[in-house]
Amino acid sequence: MVNIPRLVVAAPSSGSGKTTVATGLMAAFAARGLAVSGHKVGPDYIDPGFHTLATGRPGRNLDAYMCGPELIAPLFAHGARGCGLAVVEGVMGLYDGASGLGELASTAHVAKLLRAPVVLVVDASSQSRSVAALVHGFASWDTEVRIGGVILNKVGSDRHEALLREALEESGVPVLGALRRAEGVSVPSRHLGLVPVAERRSDAVAAVAAMAGQVAAGCDLEGLVALARSAPALADAGWSAGEAVGGAFGGGVPLPAPSRNRGSAPDPAPQTPAGLGGAEGLEGAARLDVGAGAKPVVAVAGGAAFTFSYAENTELLAAAGADVVTFDPLRDEALPLGTRGVVIGGGFPEVYAPELSANEALRKAVAELALSGAPVAAECAGLLYLARSLDGLPMCGVLDADARMAKRLTLGYRDAVALTDNVLAPAGARMRGHEFHRTVIEPGAGDEPAWGMHLPERRVEGFVRGNVHASYLHTHWAASPGTALRFVERCRG
Repeated sequence: MVNIPRLVVAAPSSGSGKTTVATGLMAAFAARGLAVSGHKVGPDYIDPGFHTLATGRPGRNLDAYMCGPELIAPLFAHGARGCGLAVVEGVMGLYDGASGLGELASTAHVAKLLRAPVVLVVDASSQSRSVAALVHGFASWDTEVRIGGVILNKVGSDRHEALLREALEESGVPVLGALRRAEGVSVPSRHLGLVPVAERRSDAVAAVAAMAGQVAAGCDLEGLVALARSAPALADAGWSAGEAVGGAFGGGVPLPAPSRNRGSAPDPAPQTPAGLGGAEGLEGAARLDVGAGAKPVVAVAGGAAFTFSYAENTELLAAAGADVVTFDPLRDEALPLGTRGVVIGGGFPEVYAPELSANEALRKAVAELALSGAPVAAECAGLLYLARSLDGLPMCGVLDADARMAKRLTLGYRDAVALTDNVLAPAGARMRGHEFHRTVIEPGAGDEPAWGMHLPERRVEGFVRGNVHASYLHTHWAASPGTALRFVERCRG
């Protein structure tokens, strides 16, 4: 049994102030000496960076679509182990889930899986008595979701606050905070949302401090702790990377059926097209020989240009036997000594394209390693970095493809099947993932595509070339721990 006091911070819709309130609560409680764990519902990479800054611990994602509902409580318990409080920031509106799959992956779904009370953040800037109807509707929509309190955001004045509190007295849901508009808590945004912490560290520190100050001044922290402590114990000992790898297999996560379904189930994943068999090694590729007992060095891209990663992916690589070392493609002119494999996650290479291109020494080192037959796994930003060019500037040239910024945002969950045997999955393995980019790459797939997908349309995507796997698809390896094990085994040669 795991007994961790916890709260889920939700809202009626996006833009209500969830990130401000959730991050402010984490930082305010941490300032009081509590060990606080920060979590984010859904696939978002940016908000957990602010959670990390607020708590001093890795921000964690809880995604019931990519990982399956059965892993939500174990992953939560793993991330919150040893903490006196956990704060879970929701996604979109409280009841908004994966498109067409009812409540699956919604904040409400995760709150029920965690048996956690919900604090509803309401943008009260354009309403008074109507706030009671709104809160009543959200509280009564699903009786399994316990809304334990309301925090009123963007309150205009003392008079406005008094009207809101008076209206909510009849709702039965207590007001646990009222926040005025504040300039100091704003965080700049751009084409994919908030600017990540790694790109503006000092300003982000100041913003988190301002959030903490605003929340501490405007919220009933004692009442919020009491609500968090009312959450019952969870019958789960927590996820373990070591145990997951010990029982790993080559396939993907079983696709969960949505509960309380209000939509239709997805179509079956596309079948593997004829002729897309297992990948052969690159012509003339040298095999790497790492001793049976040695730990192969796996270099993981980091720095300001590559900030998108799930903590569990790195933990699984280490548990699978890798010596994980971080490198920064913006600054480092060589890969870590002894590198036997490279993982390049998501981020914003389009913002740093001139700097990445200027680091010719590292681009050549990555290309040479890939051509040698060493395993390379690249997601989204990593895909662009491995391309021949990005917005006309030279990149690594591992792929015969060119990338550029686009006007349209590509965003959403994906149901995918591996079309080619590769360093991450065997052909036919079914995976769930997420796309999030405002770039395009031409061609969109190589002669041996990485994935076949049917959402939002049927298509093939990505590149498999020898031991290189590059795709726009983000995946959470806790759903398929065999991914890390397979990659590390390929690194051993």
